[in-house]
Amino acid sequence: MSAVFIHGLGAVSPAGWGVDALLAAAEKEQPLPVQTLARPGWAKTLTVRSVPPPASRLEFLAHPRLRRAATLSQHTIAAALEAVGADIAPVQAGALRLGVIVCTMAGSVAYSRRFYEEVLREPATASPLLFPETVFNAPASHLAAYLNSPAINATLVGDGGAFLQGLAMAAGWLAEGRADACVVVGAEELDWIIADAVRLFRKSAVYTGGAGALYLKMHPPARTVLSAVTDAFSFTKSQTRTTAARQVRGQLGRGRADELLCDSEADPSAWPDWPGRRLAPKTIVGESFAAAAAWQCVIASGLVQAGRFPGASVRVVGANQQAIGARFMNAEQPAT
Repeated sequence: MSAVFIHGLGAVSPAGWGVDALLAAAEKEQPLPVQTLARPGWAKTLTVRSVPPPASRLEFLAHPRLRRAATLSQHTIAAALEAVGADIAPVQAGALRLGVIVCTMAGSVAYSRRFYEEVLREPATASPLLFPETVFNAPASHLAAYLNSPAINATLVGDGGAFLQGLAMAAGWLAEGRADACVVVGAEELDWIIADAVRLFRKSAVYTGGAGALYLKMHPPARTVLSAVTDAFSFTKSQTRTTAARQVRGQLGRGRADELLCDSEADPSAWPDWPGRRLAPKTIVGESFAAAAAWQCVIASGLVQAGRFPGASVRVVGANQQAIGARFMNAEQPAT
């Protein structure tokens, strides 16, 4: 993979709206407050972390396509617009070809649940307005429509590792000249169905929703470079999650004493010989599949950009498919 430069970051998370709020939470290393979420049919509630309301109305919601957009699409677009920043106007004017990649695992569950609840209750009156928001590629479509962008556009469905595959795909598009810039978004939605499903597999997990985004170009100026994405190592009967995670570690290397490891695994034994600082964002923000992987990358590249570390490695051990890693470096001293 050719090195690509990080020109912008975006985030919507339980820490708040914006990258600054997420980085501040990561620096404190204190778990964010939890909330309760009702589960129909149960007296007991689910423990989750929810995204707080924005400080003011989101201007992009005035767009005709977005008046009824699901929360997943709202978070996707907010993170993407923050990342793209000053290049929004050139994209809308057609002067910059923006590739869009949105990564998700669960997709728009809330509107899907609402639609099927209506179908089961009374099929004749089920609202067709809900159905378009149930498809996986709705957020990417809405984002392209808002930006008036006809450029290449894709949605990747997979566990958290899909976000890093999205970064590698974006690097390929840029190298091949299929886009002038790319925004890669990882997004998930908070709903009781997903929160309850996560609880069945890992009772200690606190589910949340939100989105994270990286804006990539092939050229500087930029403070951070995505220098590498590892191979994706699948989980199989003969290769466990632990084995796959070790293979990622082997490709990323041991690291340096002044570097950051932003790991999806909170257990230090998962990477016992890492010599630098270790951070497990899921223990702070929560479990959110593709969004959580995006937050790992936003935190890693953001702290490198801020001069806190000369480099940072990210390792994502997904929920059910793959382990994969990436490396971010100071743009003036990219790793080979």
